[in-house]
Amino acid sequence: MALWDRIKESASSMQAQLEAKKNDLKSGSFRDASMAMCALVAAADGSIDPSERQRVATLISTNDVLRNFPADDLQRRFNAYVDQLTADFAFGKVSVLQEIAKAKKKPTEARAVVQIGIVIGGADGDFDPSEQAVVREACFALDLPPHEFDL
Repeated sequence: MALWDRIKESASSMQAQLEAKKNDLKSGSFRDASMAMCALVAAADGSIDPSERQRVATLISTNDVLRNFPADDLQRRFNAYVDQLTADFAFGKVSVLQEIAKAKKKPTEARAVVQIGIVIGGADGDFDPSEQAVVREACFALDLPPHEFDL
């Protein structure tokens, strides 16, 4: 199976798992950690261009699991995290990972945050090494083993 197909299959599988847990994913900590994860994946290479920012914003607004929350609220939070990361990536990453870590109190939410990162990273068919690396870092922040997610 080609790498492209494996990435698409993995992202699709993660999305299906998320949808199965949709009713359990309604807390503010999940919302905030998810938006922090989306921003971290979008800015994984240290920068984010406007088209990439728009692509991720569109993915957020169309994700069935994230429809538990108002789209404008998610957009505002995503943009705030992206702004932190683009102002000073190293410092912003520490802050964003701290936000992600707040979801570790609930294992279902923690796993869902990682799955959202994988879905966002793989949405363009190229879950590149920098995106994988930040999702792996998020796993450590959430006390989850990266190998559980094939990272």
